[in-house]
Amino acid sequence: MDWQEWKKSQKSVEAEEFPNEIILEVRAGAGGEEAALFAKKLALMYILYAGLKNWSAKVLYASESSLGGYKEAAIEMRGEGAYEKLRFETGVHRIQRIPETEKMGRVHTSTASVAILPIRKKTKIEIKPGDLEIEFSRSGGAGGQNVNKVETAVRIIHKPTGIDVRSTAERSQLKNREKAMSILSAKLEAKSDEEESAKHSLNRKTQIGTADRSEKIRT
Repeated sequence: MDWQEWKKSQKSVEAEEFPNEIILEVRAGAGGEEAALFAKKLALMYILYAGLKNWSAKVLYASESSLGGYKEAAIEMRGEGAYEKLRFETGVHRIQRIPETEKMGRVHTSTASVAILPIRKKTKIEIKPGDLEIEFSRSGGAGGQNVNKVETAVRIIHKPTGIDVRSTAERSQLKNREKAMSILSAKLEAKSDEEESAKHSLNRKTQIGTADRSEKIRT
């Protein structure tokens, strides 16, 4: 293999390991309405960042709280380096501040979780049609207004795992179904990766042991 062929193969590996398309999920944690407002601010911050990087960003689904925050939201992002740049954002984010709704001036602690799900062209996940429960509904806007009188919003439940995904952003039921399936596939792959990683960690711990004096010495 010459240099050019090797370089091309490396780019292919990198593209698979660090895809340019992701689903960014934000969920409100502890803190009630304030946590939902924090989750929305996080989502808007990531969308703004995507704009600065010349990526595309689209909110596929958002469940709003009574004050307009996000209980949960799924955002599709596409652009060069999307997964590589955002993968370490995964986890729980915390903020301490005096909420706008706080009349006594007390500081509140709120949390929101972020998940970065890569969308890979090649996936090891097989989704059986019989494992899916699919629901259709009208796509609603803020304040309960109907964006579409046709049932274009899609919700898919993966019965074996209980994973629940939705897409409401597209105007057609078919496209929303495709987006929801894309989210589901990414979630199942992430779950599989986590289980595999946990298994390897357990095997490694079993092999290495605790280095305690009571363990058998091999030298």
